[in-house]
Amino acid sequence: MKHKIAPSLLSADFLDLRKEVEMVNRSEADWLHLDVMDGVFVPNISFGFPVMEALKEICEKPMDVHLMIVEPQKFIREVAASGAYLMNVHYEACTHLNRTVAAIKDAGMKAGVTLNPHTPVCLLEDIIQDVDMVLLMSVNPGFGAQRFIEHSVEKTVRLREMIERKGLHTLIELDGGVNEQTGRRLLDAGADVLVAGNYVFKASDPIEAIRKLKAL
Repeated sequence: MKHKIAPSLLSADFLDLRKEVEMVNRSEADWLHLDVMDGVFVPNISFGFPVMEALKEICEKPMDVHLMIVEPQKFIREVAASGAYLMNVHYEACTHLNRTVAAIKDAGMKAGVTLNPHTPVCLLEDIIQDVDMVLLMSVNPGFGAQRFIEHSVEKTVRLREMIERKGLHTLIELDGGVNEQTGRRLLDAGADVLVAGNYVFKASDPIEAIRKLKAL
């Protein structure tokens, strides 16, 4: 499978989201990544369901929604109604992760589980078979433009080994500090999906930046 690119709207120009989303529509991007933050689970607040519902009307790419919030299970219905293709919840935020994953699928979405940089992949041994994707954070969640955490490459290798050992087809997504150099290393380590924020939206030619990531 050719790897997927998911530009992160967190780094876009919020004064002109229509223009930014239309750029992504025209590009080779596969998904649009949406980071929803509550100021509790992470020390920042981004955007919520009214923005996502507005994006649904203009976004032609599947929406990959990453909830960096406490008790994400309370908002499965709202995420589904906003048009999300995939809903990512943090392992660290879910007491009953199996129940949450099942509810996401019952709502008609793909289910993803996210791990913070300090959370080991071994904790996924008893859930990996139930999820469609694992998102590994290669920065601490909450803010864009952070430095790539180097051990994310080795962590990706360990997760790929787990998936292959179990004979699964679970996707691996990486988010944080992704550019041409780190992206290539992550793909070599076994990543399937690269999330890129600043590298895309702050580029002089965002469509070309996406093309370069897709060509890795």
